[in-house]
Amino acid sequence: MGILQELDVPVVAAPMAGGVSTPELAAAVNAVGGLGFLAAGYLSAEAMTERIGRLRALTARPFGVNVFVPDRDAADPRALSAYRERLAAEAARLGVETGPALWGDDRYRDKLAALRADPVPMVSFTFGCPAPDEVAALRRAGTEVLVTVTTAEEADAAAEAGAAALCVQGAEAGGHQASFEDTHERSTPLAQLLAEVRGRVRVPVVAAGGIADAASAARTLAGGAVAAQLGTALLRTLESGASRVHKDALARERFTRTVVTRAFSGRRARALANRFAAEHGGVAPGAYPQVHHMTAPIRAAAARTADAETLHLWAGTGFRSASELPAARVVAGIAAGL
Repeated sequence: MGILQELDVPVVAAPMAGGVSTPELAAAVNAVGGLGFLAAGYLSAEAMTERIGRLRALTARPFGVNVFVPDRDAADPRALSAYRERLAAEAARLGVETGPALWGDDRYRDKLAALRADPVPMVSFTFGCPAPDEVAALRRAGTEVLVTVTTAEEADAAAEAGAAALCVQGAEAGGHQASFEDTHERSTPLAQLLAEVRGRVRVPVVAAGGIADAASAARTLAGGAVAAQLGTALLRTLESGASRVHKDALARERFTRTVVTRAFSGRRARALANRFAAEHGGVAPGAYPQVHHMTAPIRAAAARTADAETLHLWAGTGFRSASELPAARVVAGIAAGL
């Protein structure tokens, strides 16, 4: 049996990049029998290793580390230039300049080398499927490999590459859609996608997307998942590294719905529907991580000034259920209702 089947509580903490998934958050989920995750996206291999060390000091239970799979650089320079001009007024209003439209591989190979040299119990991948030899190398090091998928075809590819488990991400999920290629919006509800994937692959699956309470978690387990993944439900917890303005926005009456937009990063992601998404979402180019880097100074300034109308407020459809409680209480409450 693998790590997922041996959990005392069938709950996985979603790896949320950008500082949200702290070692303290992962350890808190572990403490009540779930599986905590660190997010290595946007981190150097050295920073990732430092966070792993902090987590190991907080828990003796298995945990996971998430890595972004880099995409090719296919951005249109003219579209990026036009978007930069469009954002000039946003930057000026906040007293900053737009960032450079950089493409990079997110230091992918450095992170894999570090994870092979000092193995962790589980490594998950987002935005693509690692090569079979990369999966095999991690498995030889004693690491279980999980791949996030958004279609049945992606599930097939991940299973063929040797993944020990899959995370099936439905359209309800907050943050970036984990699709291998960002060619169109993923709109398949979790229940339907889970059924499609379970009918095609034999590896264990984790269900992700809109899971906010015991009832929604129970439905995914009844649908064949071995665990339910919580992301937005943990955003407001005390251990979450989300900004204060982000946490508060999830509870504000002003925000009533979510929207899938490329406005903040150049890749489709679900967020609270605010002014920035409304004004720029329809014209933002499909260019990740170039737009992510371009808007970074604007988003950082928005966080500093508590400007919720300009910040990337990642959120799944169940965002109203997010509670400002210790993470262990959130997970234990869901476990008690299963």
